[in-house]
Amino acid sequence: MGATELHVVTGAFGYSGRYIARRLLDRGKRVRTITNSPERRNPFGGAVEAHPYNFDRPDALARSLQGAAVLYNTYWVRFDHTDFTHSQAVANTLTLFDAAVRAGVRRVVHVSITNPSPESDLPYFRGKARLEAALMESGLPYSILRPTVLFGKEDILVNNIAWLLRRLPVFGVFGDGRYRLQPLYVDDLAELAVRHGDLEGNRIIDAVGPETFLYRDLVAAIGEAIGRRRPIVEIPPALGLAVGRLIGGIVGDVFITREEIAGLMQGLLATDSPPAGWTRLTEWLGQNAGTLGRHYSSELARRRNRIQSYEDLRRAFSPGRGGTGQPPGRPGRPGTSAPPHPRGEVPRRVPGENRSR
Repeated sequence: MGATELHVVTGAFGYSGRYIARRLLDRGKRVRTITNSPERRNPFGGAVEAHPYNFDRPDALARSLQGAAVLYNTYWVRFDHTDFTHSQAVANTLTLFDAAVRAGVRRVVHVSITNPSPESDLPYFRGKARLEAALMESGLPYSILRPTVLFGKEDILVNNIAWLLRRLPVFGVFGDGRYRLQPLYVDDLAELAVRHGDLEGNRIIDAVGPETFLYRDLVAAIGEAIGRRRPIVEIPPALGLAVGRLIGGIVGDVFITREEIAGLMQGLLATDSPPAGWTRLTEWLGQNAGTLGRHYSSELARRRNRIQSYEDLRRAFSPGRGGTGQPPGRPGRPGTSAPPHPRGEVPRRVPGENRSR
């Protein structure tokens, strides 16, 4: 594909979409984003042009995709809320795929989730399965990437585990905490997405990281990295949800949902596939321990495109100072492009890993 071809990224002012856009710009591509916040401060200056999603105006949405060689779709919502729902996200994404067909987009790289299923009792995984099926039936050439938990300086899960470990004397895990996760570095996902934009044919890949953790071991690894080793206690999921709602009330956010707890405990954030990423969370934790968890990361603040006030948080938990939040390069190699995944690398396993599903 030519260097001046148009590549469209959904949500390039947000989290994973920002890393994908940066990778494309580094390759000399022309980049456009479609976003819920076209007036938001553009982290790329004039290098990325912004168009609104226009889900309610399909013709305008199709025009914003006109001439695109590749559409990288990261659009989704984490949970149902009064401001957004999974069903709306599914409907909007179907509109996006239809617009891509009408616009003649040559390829779609779609970010899904591990273990999607149309029979799932969880809207997140059921909705992702429906979208995968729709994309396969659309006639558009595609790559479907199925990541698990993403980590990076702007992430929510790993940062907020660290935030709690800095403030609470113990850490509660749902049930026995022996369910697996395979965290993937957000910039590894971006590199993977951009490489798949250059491919032909249809592909589905589990985008999992090189390390597998039990949830309780992940918490312990974060605590050790930031110097906050805490006793890990097993609590009933219902109690964990109640505590999560209490914390959410304090910080003005949805801290965790019943469905997210169920997804964790069902082991849906791990697969038996070989790793597609190469950045080890254990190494990244050591490089970012000084800033990790200093501030709470709010999903609702991110969604509502505003800066959350930390006055209530300071009064309740007295958090310290944080970092810049700027997109990093590959850990240990700032500003460089990450190499392909080393062939034959054996993922490092955390002691006590439960390899059963």
